[in-house]
Amino acid sequence: MILDARGLLCPLPVLKARKRLQSLPAGAVLELQADDPAAIVDVPHFCAEAGHALISQGEEAGMQIYHIRKGG
Repeated sequence: MILDARGLLCPLPVLKARKRLQSLPAGAVLELQADDPAAIVDVPHFCAEAGHALISQGEEAGMQIYHIRKGG
């Protein structure tokens, strides 16, 4: 599942990711796309606090891409 959070500023990318992850089963992977510079810090912190696994993070054409596996 892909969540496009480009154009949103902190804390909206993380809040939208949290909401989307709630509807997914444990172990599901969410791809979060963002362009907010604060997301580089916010997304890993959110994953650690919420018990989700940050599988990967990278950048492509000015867009940050995070793969988050839902904990549970």
